[in-house]
Amino acid sequence: MYIESNDPEGAKVYDMIIRQIFQDLVLPPSIDDMRAYVNPDEVCFIIAIKMRKTSKHITLKEVANVNYNAEEDTTVVLIDDEKYLPNILRTLWENNGRENVHQPSRYVIHLAGEQEVSNLVVDDPHKNLKRRIYDAVFRIVPEGFKIMKDISRGDIISVIATDELIKDEWIEKAEGYIVELNTPKTWD
Repeated sequence: MYIESNDPEGAKVYDMIIRQIFQDLVLPPSIDDMRAYVNPDEVCFIIAIKMRKTSKHITLKEVANVNYNAEEDTTVVLIDDEKYLPNILRTLWENNGRENVHQPSRYVIHLAGEQEVSNLVVDDPHKNLKRRIYDAVFRIVPEGFKIMKDISRGDIISVIATDELIKDEWIEKAEGYIVELNTPKTWD
């Protein structure tokens, strides 16, 4: 973790703020590295965070049995792993509409007609981690910095924030942080 600033005391304060927010959101085990730039003279804040690799996504067929009942013209989803039930319901509601998803009992879901839902992603750890890191970034950005530019790529979340127009040199600095975080460390 590295914080660049023309104000050494301000950098220490931001280091403390960032560490505290990361702790509050239980992010340290999920972050490989981070760079930040704070310049109160230019009213600029840049942050780039490299996420650690996450486990692969979970599909419906991994946590439930899906069968078509031709007599009733219904796709039946039998839940095997209850911890995914809220995600399963949310995903089916998003894809089919809430009114088309019926749950006659805790572990059984009915969908009208024959539907291919086995490969629906019901849990995506990478997406969930990304959401939590963005939450941290929005808590870290100084209050009043309403102009933001997201230049995130792959496993790196990078945001430039200011209350002025974003300068090209800030974008270049953020791009530099992305390159730096993507460069494997070598130990001589």
